[in-house]
Amino acid sequence: MGRIMLELDVMMARRHVSLNDLADKVGIANVNLSKIKNNKVNAIRFGTLAGICEALECEPGDILKYDPEGENED
Repeated sequence: MGRIMLELDVMMARRHVSLNDLADKVGIANVNLSKIKNNKVNAIRFGTLAGICEALECEPGDILKYDPEGENED
């Protein structure tokens, strides 16, 4: 089975937004956003995803990617 990957770091670089700035805009702790950015989470709340998309002016598909060769780290 494949794996869903987050490419938040790519979109942050494209938008020239720092981790601290994005965390402030979304309203979540830096440490939690860092885990999302580094693919260290197994789930993300839709509200958090919506806040990220609003702050970065993007769609969920811009940061969520499917890797058919990847494996979950459960």
